[in-house]
Amino acid sequence: MYAWPASEVPALPGQGRDLRIHDTATGGLVTLDPGPVARIYVCGITPYDATHMGHAATYNAFDLVQRVWLDTKRQVHYVQNVTDIDDPLLERAERDDIDWAALAEKETALFREDMTALRMLPPRHYIGAVEAIPGIVPLVERLRDAGAAYELDGDTYFSVESDPDFGKVSGLDAAAMRLLSAERGGDPDRPGKKNPLDPMLWMAARPGEPSWDGGSLGRGRPGWHIECVAIALDHLGMGFDVQGGGSDLAFPHHEMGASHAQVLTGEFPMAKAYVHAGMVALHGEKMSKSKGNLVFVSRLRRDGVDPVGIRLALLAHHYRADWEWTDQVLQDALARLDRWRAAVSRPDGPSAEALVEEIRDALASDLDAPAALAAVDRWVARQDTEGGTDIGAPGIVSRAVDALLGVAL
Repeated sequence: MYAWPASEVPALPGQGRDLRIHDTATGGLVTLDPGPVARIYVCGITPYDATHMGHAATYNAFDLVQRVWLDTKRQVHYVQNVTDIDDPLLERAERDDIDWAALAEKETALFREDMTALRMLPPRHYIGAVEAIPGIVPLVERLRDAGAAYELDGDTYFSVESDPDFGKVSGLDAAAMRLLSAERGGDPDRPGKKNPLDPMLWMAARPGEPSWDGGSLGRGRPGWHIECVAIALDHLGMGFDVQGGGSDLAFPHHEMGASHAQVLTGEFPMAKAYVHAGMVALHGEKMSKSKGNLVFVSRLRRDGVDPVGIRLALLAHHYRADWEWTDQVLQDALARLDRWRAAVSRPDGPSAEALVEEIRDALASDLDAPAALAAVDRWVARQDTEGGTDIGAPGIVSRAVDALLGVAL
């Protein structure tokens, strides 16, 4: 599977700061100190109802992580998956009377278009669950052969009790896990499971549903969590720098994935930091596919909204915050974009070297994009009220907000 084209990232004078970011597993800030190549895995979409504003906010957060690392003169090895086979996708295809593979292809193509328009830096490896199946099957077989998985009516389940570190990603107790498992794709009430929390690794073929050769597992399709584990281990290995996604992935997805990987490799942890973006609401409720209360990037673009304005609307909120999308949020962002563009269109202005360092400091401090925007706003206000004589300043500002915030002026 291919990703989308990369927008150019301007080079800036000086060098950025190491990123200090909130780690869900420890509950506090950690300073990331990758080697020359920073490694990040971000969980991708299940390709239906793409790309809604919750998606966009999540991928914007991890785009900032990449930009901070690039500014420290590191390379970035970014991997993202597409869950192009899963129950929700099949259910949507049946509802809309469309072939599931055609639906996945159409929505993935739309997602690529939206990511390109929003100037999100693409992953080096963009991998679909279906194409990862040849690598998934041997992992499930290894877990089974090691006694960490078992069969139940033809399906194969992972035993969470095989991992002594299970629970260290989310920090939740068993009762909270059980509730979230039921809400987020698990089957804690299925009779015969050794532990209600045990997740499925391989689902035996069901009548009328797609299936693949699973070797000794029989025909079927992979569970949700093992998909990301197979892709991450294949392309990044254990102990990569950041596992990212929305806050609703901390449990069960990232918790279960970490346990799968840790049992498979005997190493801990799977990722050095687990970083989660907040949820976006509409009309007082979290945007969700089940509720249908979604704002789509593609629809805004079709209505003539500048994608740079959409990106500024996302950046106006701290990545970990839960917030609400409103028309006013978008109008404020578009007005800010107009002010910024007017300011950098002038032939000179106030010195901008300090502004570049302010943006760097803000982003290095747990991706504080709102503080970075406020710093640019202050420079723009000075440009409006005081003017300046630095003929290079508008160009420096334009390159800085492009390189560090992904905002093209």
